[in-house]
Amino acid sequence: MFSITLKLMKKSARMLIPAGIAILIGTAFIAATFLFGNAMNDALAAQNTAQLGGANYVISPDSGKDLTDKDQDYIYTRTVNDFQLDRIRATEGVKDARASYAGSVTVTRGNKHASSYVITTAAKRTLLPVTITQGDQPADSNEIALTKSVADQLGVKVGDRVTVNSQAAQYAGKTGDSAGNTGDAGDESAQNADGTSSHDGDSDAASGASVSSDGANTADSGMTVRVVGLTDDPNGAYAYYGGASVLSDNVITAMAGSNDFGNLPVYLVYLDIDDASDTAAASTVKQVSTLLPKHFSVQSRAALVEESVKSMSSGETSITTIFLLSFGILAMLVAALVIANTFQVLVAQRRRTLALLRTIGANKSQLYVSVLFEAGVLGLIASALGVGLGIGLMAALCQSGLMKATGMTMRLVLSGPVFTVPMAFGIIMTVIASLGSARSATAVTPLEALRPIELTDTRRAGVVRAVISVLLIVAGVALCAFSVWQMSENIAGRDSMADKQYPLVLLAAIIGCALIFLGLVLSATFWLPVLMRGVGAMVALAGPSAKVAHANIQKNPRRVAATGAALLIGVTLVSTIATGAASAKQTMNEALTTRYSVDMIAAGTDMTGKQASEAAKVKGVQRGIYAPTRMMTMKDADGKSLSVLVVGVDGVDALRKVVRSDLSGVTIDGDSVLMPKYSAATGKDIPLDKSVTFTAGAAEAQADAANGPSGNDANGSAENGNEQSGGTQTLTLKPRKVDYRRIASNYAAVAFVDASHFTNGGIKADGHIMLMRIDAEGAGVALNDVFTNVQNVFSASAGVTVTGPVAERTQWETMINGMMALLVGLIAVAVLIALVGVANTLSLSVIERTRESATLRAIGMTRGQLRRSLAVEALLLSLVSGVVGVVLGTLFGWLGSYMVFSLYGDTVFPFEWATNGVVLGVAALAALLASVAPARRAVKTPPVEALAEA
Repeated sequence: MFSITLKLMKKSARMLIPAGIAILIGTAFIAATFLFGNAMNDALAAQNTAQLGGANYVISPDSGKDLTDKDQDYIYTRTVNDFQLDRIRATEGVKDARASYAGSVTVTRGNKHASSYVITTAAKRTLLPVTITQGDQPADSNEIALTKSVADQLGVKVGDRVTVNSQAAQYAGKTGDSAGNTGDAGDESAQNADGTSSHDGDSDAASGASVSSDGANTADSGMTVRVVGLTDDPNGAYAYYGGASVLSDNVITAMAGSNDFGNLPVYLVYLDIDDASDTAAASTVKQVSTLLPKHFSVQSRAALVEESVKSMSSGETSITTIFLLSFGILAMLVAALVIANTFQVLVAQRRRTLALLRTIGANKSQLYVSVLFEAGVLGLIASALGVGLGIGLMAALCQSGLMKATGMTMRLVLSGPVFTVPMAFGIIMTVIASLGSARSATAVTPLEALRPIELTDTRRAGVVRAVISVLLIVAGVALCAFSVWQMSENIAGRDSMADKQYPLVLLAAIIGCALIFLGLVLSATFWLPVLMRGVGAMVALAGPSAKVAHANIQKNPRRVAATGAALLIGVTLVSTIATGAASAKQTMNEALTTRYSVDMIAAGTDMTGKQASEAAKVKGVQRGIYAPTRMMTMKDADGKSLSVLVVGVDGVDALRKVVRSDLSGVTIDGDSVLMPKYSAATGKDIPLDKSVTFTAGAAEAQADAANGPSGNDANGSAENGNEQSGGTQTLTLKPRKVDYRRIASNYAAVAFVDASHFTNGGIKADGHIMLMRIDAEGAGVALNDVFTNVQNVFSASAGVTVTGPVAERTQWETMINGMMALLVGLIAVAVLIALVGVANTLSLSVIERTRESATLRAIGMTRGQLRRSLAVEALLLSLVSGVVGVVLGTLFGWLGSYMVFSLYGDTVFPFEWATNGVVLGVAALAALLASVAPARRAVKTPPVEALAEA
């Protein structure tokens, strides 16, 4: 019987191709989803471990909840000497060891200055987390390997000499404290996964002077070093800083304000251990472990990567993988509907063959097993091809570099589930989808099968299906309503489950949508034919072909519902993602506008108006304002003291040119001050009284010097301000609050006052700030070029720093666009599968109506009218299902957007006319194309032959 089945499959190969394509696409989707998840895990793990460089082992603190505060203090006060690096390097099997210490310095050549993040060197460059692209890594005293961007900015090359200095070195030089600022050293290892530092790196090695290697005070002149190499950061270990320079031990010691490298605080040491033999490597690790201070141990790189992946398992990667995999499973469910229709077509075509098999002795069970065997073979072949297609597509995606737009470099990572899950799911779903057809093949007697019959399905959907559908929809609506209610309560600031259990509230919304959708699909037998009948009644007025098409659709509502549901799933998915993407972009754009209110900022004590004028002329700088600043303090309504950067502007109209925030109805005059709604330090609302008093003077100067607020007043601006004022200054104004942020994140708030306060002597300026609006795309230049050119303008002033929130904003927008485009592309396969189902349904319709079509032809219907009849039938199926899918998808997209993006700002609820129109247009066009083959079959056979065949 199996050999007969294989021969029947060979004979019906053309009919099996559509079902095979549906299985292939579905399994390819699932395989690609697993590969995508693997690639994201790999990329994020690589980012999190990029600072290891080529190290295969790491000395790190023991992780555990049993560590006391005393233990933690002990861990984070260890120095290089505590790790006995010389003895570790001398241990058999240890190729090299590198202590991890980092900070920031100012690099100067002539009248040009640039800031650079710096790290310790290593004997072998393989241990460095950055790549030496030219020259070599620092080995002897007084050497530096600069980042290429800093070298370009200063115009230096390998062999040149530059001066480096730091705030910690300057402090040590002025006080004679050789220990300097080593308590919180901005350890390179303290960086977060996104590259931002957990410590205040600027406070450790910001701009200033230095102590020479012999301990001499060089506070004013800095330390002259030789450039021995240029570095690149291909793995993004220090992406937030634009890469990292490498310093020789004596130079980084001086920049830390110390005179002994062994006194530098570290708590990570990277090792290169010969691991050619597991036994030898284990022995080396054991020997090294005996040299370590307590609460420290040696961990392999593989273990760190595994921990990194586990730490992300409840985060973005797992959510993304599960999100995509759920759509892959839905795509396979769509494919199952297509497969079910395909096998109905096959059974209808083979009714004479099946009858003959029954006549010559084949029993019902043999025919039943034959159909299931055919489905299993089809599922196996198509699933294997689908897995191969998924691997090929993912490999092409990784090689293309398209994912670099999301900030990740991805590679193809194969795993067991990539092969087993799609193939198992494909085979099982194919067999399950063929069960109904297998029953149909055995449901008639040989005599009945030999009679010309029409295989119309007249079974009415049961009451059980209706009850289950209603219960699912009601439960889904209730869960969605509960989720929306909890989110609205949270947004309003009231007690809500979403405040502490947000994942559960979000999960409730997702389950609610799934239940609603499942209920609608199950009940499609009831409502979809009614919609088809209503629309078809209007279409039937167009002529005989449309009337015949309308009548044909009503003949088998069950099959029409199955096909419509398949297309409904695909269109709903695409519309949901498209709506969510549009809402994400618009909502996040508004949120980013408030969180990144100014595109680029230059600030410092020695900025000049001439420099500001030159910066305004840089290509890509659309607008800019130059304003005086003063660091002041104030108390909020709760009595808490805040550091505030007070900026003088010529009215709110000048501010509107550069600040991306809603300033409508706001004025700035001599009696008022514009304050931000939220604190940059805490993110919480700043409570204010009817008036606020700003204070500047001796007390503020001392606080400023102690806290070292930052790049805006990098060289002791508070002290300078105190000298200018000669005493305490106060200013009392009426506050007006607006939601703007990231003007200068080093201060709790940035306040805008009328510039007259600075000109009339009410406030003594201790610095200046330039706020810029950037339009790099409109100017036809790269954003990085704009940033570099603005830096070059201010390079002659060591006290001026340039920051560019626009880069972070652009990165967010690029990631959103890239991810959403990828999702829409992946989900579109469901529509493709569903359209294959439309073609199958039309094919089955033609087979069922062979005698009817012949009769219509015999009484005068032309071939063109018959073709138009099938085309109208296909259009009705696709457009009605498509419109319902667009409506459902839009509602689901709005709900999802509200649940996710209301956390970041006021959610936008767009309707994607363009995308939804394209989806419906593609569905209509594909439906017309799907009707071509069945129509050709219907008109190709002469009426007499068709009547005889029927």
